[in-house]
Amino acid sequence: MTLSGPRPEWLTFDCYGTLIQWDEGLLAAMDKILAGKDRSIDRDAFISVYDRYEHRLEEERPHRSFKDVSATALASAMSEFSLDISPGDADILTSSISRMPPFPEVAATLARLKAAGFKLAIISNTDDAIIAGNVAQLGGSVDRVITAEQAGAYKPTRQIFQYAWKELDIKKDQLVHVCASPHLDLAAARELGFRTIWVDRGTGRKPLADYVPDETVARLDEVCGLLSAAGWME
Repeated sequence: MTLSGPRPEWLTFDCYGTLIQWDEGLLAAMDKILAGKDRSIDRDAFISVYDRYEHRLEEERPHRSFKDVSATALASAMSEFSLDISPGDADILTSSISRMPPFPEVAATLARLKAAGFKLAIISNTDDAIIAGNVAQLGGSVDRVITAEQAGAYKPTRQIFQYAWKELDIKKDQLVHVCASPHLDLAAARELGFRTIWVDRGTGRKPLADYVPDETVARLDEVCGLLSAAGWME
């Protein structure tokens, strides 16, 4: 497919997995947590269980902070694997998230997009305090950061996206959303009808069966070529 419609005023981005090395960082955090336990655990299986609890908790009402969600999901996963949780395990996880670095091409790509005249925003399922450490590594190109904490809701609900658009003072045809998560961001795009570029970094996450993003790239720097082909940047 090809990007079409008006030139976007804003490019909005998912953070973890799109800009920030989420999978790699989460595996490292889990390695550190599980290293102190008395049994060997398949870390990929453990993360799958953790993710299941995390997403379930994000759907609950009233809204819970991501710090609370991640701590509760970790404790539930530990229990499912018959592991004892230590008092500092949740802090290891949340502090590790804040330190997760960007993918190598991200900072330079954001700077190039900013220089081309786009406004840049992040829309992320996290808390302000957690994401601050990640944003600090992005080179200063991001204009706004919208979190689940601010919106009182997590993706893929329409609430967080509509909150973001209100805060940015734009309509959905004035943006293109760049993301790596099919079941969060692309699911929202399917429902709400905004334009998307899917960053398929080869993690094994599958596209939705009933939704096709406007474009697909393997790395963030490929977004520049797509926007150039659409006539939106030099």
